[in-house]
Amino acid sequence: MGKSVGDGLVAIAAALAVMTGIFSTVGQGYAAGKAVEAVGKNPEAVNEIRTMLILGAGIAETAAIYGLLIAFILIFI
Repeated sequence: MGKSVGDGLVAIAAALAVMTGIFSTVGQGYAAGKAVEAVGKNPEAVNEIRTMLILGAGIAETAAIYGLLIAFILIFI
């Protein structure tokens, strides 16, 4: 038999949860570009800029991983 409407809504919700990874990627690219600009303007601060960039990228990636986890939960549970 066919799928129910509820199954379709779960699939849409899972797709929206995975979209956090797309938005996270865009944000990380923007942050990396700004970090390169900052290093170009102030090369002496490269270590501090790199540290802040890695910390920010890690926090943004955590949001993407949570979105993927939610998508898996929605699909398989």
